[in-house]
Amino acid sequence: MINRNHFTAIVLITWILPLITAFSQPDIYNHQAKNESQNEQDSKKIFQTLTEYSGHKIVIQFTKGESHNHPLMAFWLEDTSGRYIQSLYVAKSIAKGYFRYGDASTGRWKPGPLRRPAALPYWGHKRGIKANDGYYIPAKDSPMPDAVTGPTPKADFILKTNSKHKKPEVFNVMMEINQSWNWNHYWHNNKFPDDEHYKTSSQPALVYKATININNLLPEYIMKPIGHSHWSGKNGNLYDDLSTITTALDIVDEVKIKIEVPE
Repeated sequence: MINRNHFTAIVLITWILPLITAFSQPDIYNHQAKNESQNEQDSKKIFQTLTEYSGHKIVIQFTKGESHNHPLMAFWLEDTSGRYIQSLYVAKSIAKGYFRYGDASTGRWKPGPLRRPAALPYWGHKRGIKANDGYYIPAKDSPMPDAVTGPTPKADFILKTNSKHKKPEVFNVMMEINQSWNWNHYWHNNKFPDDEHYKTSSQPALVYKATININNLLPEYIMKPIGHSHWSGKNGNLYDDLSTITTALDIVDEVKIKIEVPE
């Protein structure tokens, strides 16, 4: 028969042994954590733009936020004075001037030319190319090349892209993002009742930035919001007051930038 002391010893051994085993094998748990991180990355959609360029190799990891619902976005490069260098990725519908939109007569989605100057006006004005209708976004008769465009990802994604040149060595990676029907108490659907383009942007597009120094690279950079665009795209100004912005800030959870350096 097992006495009380023997029983207590057995219980303690049963409880302590797994802890000793766990702490004596940290590599197993580190390996598990690495695998979980790798699986998370593998679950992201990966696509590439500008594969023919041989400048800086740029990897953008986009993690959606809780308010994410098919937003339009563009990524581009600027120098530190704010001068546009090149686009890295532009949502195909904006880049081609060709959208899928609802047809009220049939209740179905159909493709066709559609102008959305309020979607990404900060990027559009920075790019500086005016279409025949006066808007600073590409039109169906003057689309951007396929090499820089792509469909809007429905969830998290990784964009692998390249700059055209290796200069400048200090530059800004920029992102502008906008989501229709994302109203709030300030940016409500009757704020500008006669402005048709405002009604397609709701809360105005947000602009994010990360500054990269090739001579002093960090392992990664986190893009931060720096302001919003004009609510109907009438100009290319940046409005740095974000106090009226609510759920639009939750479209994005995190955007990381990494620069891949050849070994």
